[in-house]
Amino acid sequence: MLNKYARAFFTRVLTPFAALLIRLGVSPDAVTLIGTGGVVAGALVFYPQGEFFWGTVVITLFVFSDLVDGNMARQLGRSSRWGAFLDSTLDRVADSAIFGGLALWYAGRGDSLILCAVAIFCLASGQVVSYTKARGESIGLPVNVNGLVERAERLVISLVACGLSGLHAFGVPHIDKLLPIALWIVAVGSLVTLIQRVVTVRRESAEADAAVTVGGGETG
Repeated sequence: MLNKYARAFFTRVLTPFAALLIRLGVSPDAVTLIGTGGVVAGALVFYPQGEFFWGTVVITLFVFSDLVDGNMARQLGRSSRWGAFLDSTLDRVADSAIFGGLALWYAGRGDSLILCAVAIFCLASGQVVSYTKARGESIGLPVNVNGLVERAERLVISLVACGLSGLHAFGVPHIDKLLPIALWIVAVGSLVTLIQRVVTVRRESAEADAAVTVGGGETG
């Protein structure tokens, strides 16, 4: 849902900014690299110190580069396999930095090995969820399933919870409890999404194999 509606909304909003960058001679690949660098810096500098509010502000500003670079490529008419590969690869890097930064916090001053393990699970499951779709598509399957918690949902849930939890430093009581709850939601949701995709790939592959067998039998 978020991929469909929120992405469309922000794409319209960011189109003038993308056009400005094009006039300034900035390339879509440069925006992708700068955006990922900003997310990684925000996550690995602020989060391990427990600076969740300011870390989330920095990350959110750079996360929008994921929409800007694609918008620029479309305006230039230069969509390419390389651009798609770079964007997808660096998305995984950015996601890893966010959950890695949270894991470092809980492994250190956050003092919770359980939540550290949950953050690591969110990191790993997010990568595997993405891999299942990419691998399924690479063997010719559509992987036609809307997962419960995909990348957009993982980012929104995690970043909103981090930002609000950071308000604890400004004196808002008990709001820091939101982050652990969000991590558990993302972990469980990612596991459900992974199962959904595996089941879908199994069904689609069985259907494809059956179609080949039937086709071969009719030919013979």
